[in-house]
Formats: sequence, C-alpha cells, structure tokens
Amino acid sequence: MPLPATGARSGRDDVLINLAELVALAAEHADDLDHDVVPLRIGTQTFDTDNEPVVMGVVNLSRDSSYRDSVATTAATAIRRGRVLAAQGAHLVDVGAESTNGTSARVAADQQIRTLVPVIEGLAASGIAVSIESYAAATVRAGLEAGARVLNLTGSDDDEAMFALAAEYDATVVLCHIYGQHARALDSASTTPDPIPGMLEQFERRIATARAAGVRDLTIDPGLGFGFRLTDQVSRARHQAMVLLNSFRLRSLGVPVCHSLPHSFDLFEDQYRIAESFYTVLARLGGTGVYRTHEVPQIVAVLGALQAL
Repeated sequence: MPLPATGARSGRDDVLINLAELVALAAEHADDLDHDVVPLRIGTQTFDTDNEPVVMGVVNLSRDSSYRDSVATTAATAIRRGRVLAAQGAHLVDVGAESTNGTSARVAADQQIRTLVPVIEGLAASGIAVSIESYAAATVRAGLEAGARVLNLTGSDDDEAMFALAAEYDATVVLCHIYGQHARALDSASTTPDPIPGMLEQFERRIATARAAGVRDLTIDPGLGFGFRLTDQVSRARHQAMVLLNSFRLRSLGVPVCHSLPHSFDLFEDQYRIAESFYTVLARLGGTGVYRTHEVPQIVAVLGALQAL
C-alpha cells in the first residue's frame, strides 16, 4: 500500500484509516507481519517491547520547545519533572537542551553541557534511566559521562564518532531517520509515496556501522518530527499516521521501532494533549515498541488498555 493510501477500496480519496485499508495493508505486506525483534536494554533492565512497551518521557530544557507542557526552566524543575514522569510509568526520561524547531535559537555545545549535566546527574542519582537527545559529540560525551544510558541520536553526519561514544559507555542508541545532517540542518526533502524502503536502506547501513563500532543495543526511530516538505499540516499528519501504521515493515531489521509521537496542534487545537494518545493506538497497531511522549500517564494507560484487550 502506498503512503498515503489510495482510498480505492473505500471509494474516497481522503479516507486513510478504516478496516478495509488496514486489511489491504496487512495483505500487501503479509511477509512483514511476523518479524521478531530483539529485546531492548535500557540501563540495567531489558524489555521484550512486544509484551512490555517502553515509554520514554520528555523533559525539554529549551524554552523554544513547541510542547510547552514539557519545558523545564531550571535544573531543579527538570529533575522534579523527570522524577514525576518516572513515578507515572516512564521507563526512561529523555532530556535535551536545544529545540529541533527550525526557527528556534541554536544552543552551543558548551551551553548545552552546562544545562544538561546537572539534570542528568540528578536523575541518575535517583535511579532513573536517562536518555540524552543530541547530535553533537561533545554534548553526548558529557551526557554519557554524567550518567545517561541512552543516546537519542538526532543526526547522521557524525555516526562513527557517535557510535564510538555509545560503545565506550555501553549506551543504547535510538537511531533517528533524518532528512539531512541533523535535526537543525535538514534538507527539507519531499516525502515519497512510500518512504519505508528508503528508511530501510538508511537504517540497515547505519545499524551495520553501529554494530561494527561495538554498539550492542539499538532501536530505530522513523523521525516523524523532523523536517520533511508537505503542502500543509493536515497532509503532514496524514503522512505521520500512515508511517505509524506501516512501522511493522521496519521490523525486518530485527530491532524495536521507536516513535516520537506526533501532536498535530493544527488538527487537535485546544485538545492537543490527547493527540499523542490517539497516535499511540496507530503506533501499537503498527508494531511499535518504544514511545517517546510528553504525556506519560495517558500513554501508559492507553498501552495498558491495548495490552489487556
């Protein structure tokens, strides 16, 4: 099934999510439905993400971050928020000090280090697994040295150095698909009708490089939050929804799929805080194992309900 769906079976070109389309998707890619993925290590714990999905809570240390509810303006506030997220059910807490929004201010690596290190140290001292979101080697090294156990790699232009750092600190890597060098140097590539083959090619190559460097544990993130060119926000949300549903096709790589859940402010407007819960259902249907979210208690509840049913 191309992305977005053709709508041929439903009779409407704008219908993307219905039983007929889901049946057609499964039938077209039947060989991809039953791929196993390896367990994922997060700090000292290992998860079978098909039976126990991993929830990654978010603490943003940049005031420019678009999801205002996740912003912490001081180290003390960030540590407190991280502890709350862990108590709400997050398996790890992802921290970053620079927004990926293209219009936001850039933050130098030394400033990111000053901002992130006290937060990582505080959360790690509380026994909370921490992920550092970055594409800068100096920032990553400082974060891993401070106690982060996961690297959320939002770049692809410095893979050898990043994978060497992950191997040195025995860190798990979240490998993000990027249209460009890194989250702040995107090439605004146009989406293709079916981006999964391109993702498979990039991920397969980068996973091989990571393994050769000594990285033991990986999860792959299709990068739905990163810049790609679409005509409007509804088209963007449609693309994101269909990639979520097609995620099972990436499981042939043998590692869990991670998604940073969309929030689709234009679609959900003042009810934007329910958007990630909606997308969680699509992601779980698509075989996702790791969920990066700003709304931890809602996503924990949705995943629990899906598991029970």
